[in-house]
Amino acid sequence: MPARLVRPGPGSFVATIPVDDRAITNRFGPHLSEMTAARLSTSVEPERLVKTHCCFCGQQCGIQLKVRDNEVIGFEPWEEFPFNRGMLCPKGVKRYLQGSHPDRLLTALQRDPSADGGFAPIAYADGIARAAAEIQRLQSAYGAGSIGVLGGASLTTEKTYLLGKFARVCLKTPFIDYNGRLCMVSAGAGNKKAFGIDRVTNPWADMIGTDVIWVAGSNVAECAPITTNYLWQAREHGARIIIQDPRLTPVARTCDLFLPVKPGRDAALFAGVLQIMIEHRWLDQRFIDAHTAGFDAVAAYCRGWPIEKTADVTGVPRRSIEQAAEMWATAPTGFLLHARGIEHHSNGVQNVLGSINLVLATGRLGRPHCGYGTIVGQANGQGGREHGQKCDQLPGLRDISNPEHRRYISGVWGIDEAALPGPGVDAYEMFRKIDAGEIKGLISICFNPKVSLPDNNFVTRCLEKLEFYTAIDFFLNDTARHADIVLPGSLHEEDEGTVTQVEGRIIKVNKAVDCPGDARQDWKIIQDLARALDRPHGFTFDEPRQIFEELRIASKGGVADYSGVTYEKIEREMGVFWPCYANDPRTGEPIADHPGTPRLFEPGSYNPIARGSGPFYFPDGRARFNLADYRVPVDDVGEEYPIFLTTGRVVSQFLSGTQTRRIGPLVKQYPEPRIEMHPRLAAELGIADRDWATAETRRGTITLRAMVVNTIRPDTIFIPYHWAGEKSANQLTVAAQDPISKIPQYKVCGCRVRKADGPPAYDAVLEPQQ
Repeated sequence: MPARLVRPGPGSFVATIPVDDRAITNRFGPHLSEMTAARLSTSVEPERLVKTHCCFCGQQCGIQLKVRDNEVIGFEPWEEFPFNRGMLCPKGVKRYLQGSHPDRLLTALQRDPSADGGFAPIAYADGIARAAAEIQRLQSAYGAGSIGVLGGASLTTEKTYLLGKFARVCLKTPFIDYNGRLCMVSAGAGNKKAFGIDRVTNPWADMIGTDVIWVAGSNVAECAPITTNYLWQAREHGARIIIQDPRLTPVARTCDLFLPVKPGRDAALFAGVLQIMIEHRWLDQRFIDAHTAGFDAVAAYCRGWPIEKTADVTGVPRRSIEQAAEMWATAPTGFLLHARGIEHHSNGVQNVLGSINLVLATGRLGRPHCGYGTIVGQANGQGGREHGQKCDQLPGLRDISNPEHRRYISGVWGIDEAALPGPGVDAYEMFRKIDAGEIKGLISICFNPKVSLPDNNFVTRCLEKLEFYTAIDFFLNDTARHADIVLPGSLHEEDEGTVTQVEGRIIKVNKAVDCPGDARQDWKIIQDLARALDRPHGFTFDEPRQIFEELRIASKGGVADYSGVTYEKIEREMGVFWPCYANDPRTGEPIADHPGTPRLFEPGSYNPIARGSGPFYFPDGRARFNLADYRVPVDDVGEEYPIFLTTGRVVSQFLSGTQTRRIGPLVKQYPEPRIEMHPRLAAELGIADRDWATAETRRGTITLRAMVVNTIRPDTIFIPYHWAGEKSANQLTVAAQDPISKIPQYKVCGCRVRKADGPPAYDAVLEPQQ
């Protein structure tokens, strides 16, 4: 077993045998919670029902938590909440089982190789003091930028706002980014380039009554199940459904047209479809002339994508491409959705821009049943990227490099603009800086990069190079096992605050129970660190409401303007769509009660960028066509690695699995990752269903059971990415990144597969703990 650097005290390094992973697992999990005692008995009445929202994906479905004796014992449907009307997916139904969990962190921890599981309890105050002392030591020795901060898109908007402020005002470091870098940034960059604003254009209800819905790169049924209901309702009203994916996902099995695109070829498909539309004049030329710019350059590029070339590059049959163009372009109304399937690429922004070009060419914006949207992945994937925890961003979707934006936010924060750091780097680049010795210390909150970043063996090596690492979380996630100090944070139901869900609707999470033991709400931990650093300026909030009130001011005048939103208004209206102005952007006069903006870009709409010139968020009010050029993926298939590897989610698990791998019923639904492959490929390799198989890329290997299915391209394998260690798909993925968004290329790389014996020490699913 290799030696590992363990850091028992300030500045000291000793090589020692690492704590065995099994010892850590035995103490800190993941163990499985089950429906037992009050959580099983139907005769136990709750003391109260708390209306709140699910803790998982960006749909943020409404739910009522049943509370008794300061414990969440179950749930009831919240049928009045307009998005999901009481419906929940398997994760939502079982989410309450993460409460009162045997793995829950109840004390602060410090690394101690001699202790059970490698960590010993430490008083919370002592943990804060130790973390502050190490931060001060490192910054005194190496400068403010020696500390990095990694946030999370599952945090409330109040926490993400405070974390961005903490990094820049308290720590004075430019190095902060968040795990939304792995999720929404290609969509965000594409949206800003095309529309000047990063938000879906319409509420999901606008799908019902549309004529055609195109879903590109989204396994809706498993990753956003309630959105599936909107697709089915739309279909009941006559909509035709187009699905674009390398896998025949559940929704694709009954769609009207399936486009089995090769991984990484989406931009080529969009260009080929647009070329057919141009040839047949299936365009809204009036909209193009009146409300867009850049069409001629895009049309010239598309001439290089005749149908024969498009079919050859994408692997989609010629007839299907022609059908897609006609079905999309000739319908009176249409809605286009996409997700990580077209975004997780080294040309993810180009894929997004190609999809938007199809929307702009048909003029399907600013009116009912016509729209475009990105299916948000994480709980606060929208709000978490609006208010300042991204490396290049300030609150209100402001640009940290813009002098006017810097001056305004510096004024809100009460600091000199010269003291505000400039842009930092993306989350993966922060690990490269750790590897290079530039970043010496790290603070993370609700981020598990050891599982979720590509080529994660490199990430592990970087974590061991840190001089000091503090993790804030409610479970000891896989990355936090490397921490020197672990501070116990809060579950979703132990705090209140706002999140912004997939439609751009700002909603409120309500506190149901108190934090157990010495655990604290995350915003309190951030402020405790600021006080321990003797830098309390701006970090004296007493409750999330106060943070939100400052956020309202900070966002005022920005693209993501929340200034007209209050907690009371959110609860009364069951959510408010931003932008929502406290002052009329035309006149500057106060508005008594702005209704919010469910549908963007409607005729006559006004925004603070265009100032009446048009509906889009550019000075001339026009949307932009963008050249969406196709590029061959980095680390593509070839003679040595002839099979496409793609990764994604399954319905019962979520992201890095920190929460869902601890919930018994969800683990039982899909207990282990599998290598999904087509029967034709399996036959070529001599592999039968449930045989062991090894997949290998240029970065590593993984051995899992095979899952032989007819619902995947014969040249492609699929592995879900929710597991850690030897079961982690991200041992294989490539750390190539989009040059604009810096999102990693999770969805394609070359691999080879062979039949294998079972791994020598493959962990069984752990037994439930009561």
